[in-house]
Amino acid sequence: MEQVSANRSHGGTQGVYTHQSAATGTAMTFSVFVPDHAKGAKLPVLWYLSGLTCTHANVTEKGEFRAACAEHAVIFIAPDTSPRGDDVPDDDGYDFGKGAGFYVDATLAPWRTHYRMRTYMEQELPALVAEHFSADMARQGITGHSMGGHGALTIALRNPGRFSSVSAFAPIVSPLSCPWGEKALGGYLGSDRASWAEYDACALIAGGARLPDLLVDQGTADNFHDGQLKTHLLADACEAAGQLATIRMQDGYDHSYYFISTFMADHVRWHAERLKRGV
Repeated sequence: MEQVSANRSHGGTQGVYTHQSAATGTAMTFSVFVPDHAKGAKLPVLWYLSGLTCTHANVTEKGEFRAACAEHAVIFIAPDTSPRGDDVPDDDGYDFGKGAGFYVDATLAPWRTHYRMRTYMEQELPALVAEHFSADMARQGITGHSMGGHGALTIALRNPGRFSSVSAFAPIVSPLSCPWGEKALGGYLGSDRASWAEYDACALIAGGARLPDLLVDQGTADNFHDGQLKTHLLADACEAAGQLATIRMQDGYDHSYYFISTFMADHVRWHAERLKRGV
């Protein structure tokens, strides 16, 4: 692992790191904010997964999370959305290929060689973080935006007991039920829709998977809501299954980081309250 940059901010250190990934077969970049803490202390971790076209840099530069993370003593980690490199296959569309890894392990050629973001997020990067940072891996929360909200929800649902708190900003709640999801899952996994269910939050909840708690914020002025995000499907799935969830429709907010940064501190606080219960 190599440090790309380190900057003091809000009583902590914002770092950017790169490493060679065994999961993706490429160099991967991620950012980590670590609040100042006593020597030997371990801090809880909040993972943030980004959306389509994004890298680690979008939330790192525009997310406005550092003051809240410093206040609540929470490490904030933002990985990239997909593998990068000249040898990595890509697509002309913004919603497939580089910048659109969808947090799956692809099974179809040519994508299966490098597009293994599920393994990267569920196994490789957590092990790296545990080794190199002052992270208490017994106290983890996860959140994300749009495609990253889909990633946060499905990773948490597939790994019961790993995350003490789960939230999302304008998540893709059911890739089985939207054009973005149909293109991505069909392209990475093939035409057998039954194999897609493990990457669909609504399907996982209907199948019995559960979260300890859930917070979702969705803007009413989000132009992707009706065709792609479909928050009502998640609300219906949670109600039918008895899944505890707070789903808030925020009046006038769109899909941008103006929306995310407005509610980021509230999400960090919400996660911190639940992560502290594990002390």
